[in-house]
Amino acid sequence: MEWSALFFLNSVLFGVGLAMDAFSVSMANGLNEPRMKRRKMLLIAGTFALFQIAMPLIGWLCVHTIAATFSVFEKCIPWIALVLLLFLGGKMLLEGLRGGEEEAPAVGIGALLVQGIATSIDALSVGFTIAEYNFRMALIESLIIGAVTFVICIGGVLIGKKFGTKLAGKATILGGVILILIGLEIFLKGIL
Repeated sequence: MEWSALFFLNSVLFGVGLAMDAFSVSMANGLNEPRMKRRKMLLIAGTFALFQIAMPLIGWLCVHTIAATFSVFEKCIPWIALVLLLFLGGKMLLEGLRGGEEEAPAVGIGALLVQGIATSIDALSVGFTIAEYNFRMALIESLIIGAVTFVICIGGVLIGKKFGTKLAGKATILGGVILILIGLEIFLKGIL
């Protein structure tokens, strides 16, 4: 593959496609914490972007080193995403159903890392599709995917914050349901 406008367009489109799960989770985080500070918004978007950069590179590296082992692991990707997002979504849903009008932070650093893994694990398979690229091209593609994810996730948090203020007490329930639905969507897409 050569450097071309098509390469960059392909990278941006990969970024948009891969960022949709992270966008939805960012929106759920914004829903759950409508008074979220700018620093935390940047942390959320940055975490998702870093995972979206790392996963295609890990997939590319696996293709070039341990392809046979990775192909076995690829079948587990939908299951891993499902379990992680069901756990996080279920936890948020239970917290919302138990009540409590005070606003709880949507995500701590541990949960954010789990969200980052769960929403970007499908990007590992992008490493297979870019296997013919040299490392520099794979890195540039991954950086573009990460930049697109960052911008989209900032938008997701802002949208979630706007509606989270209006939904107040029900935001945690809605955020949990969104995470569960995303987990199911990733799972169904992966097994079909």
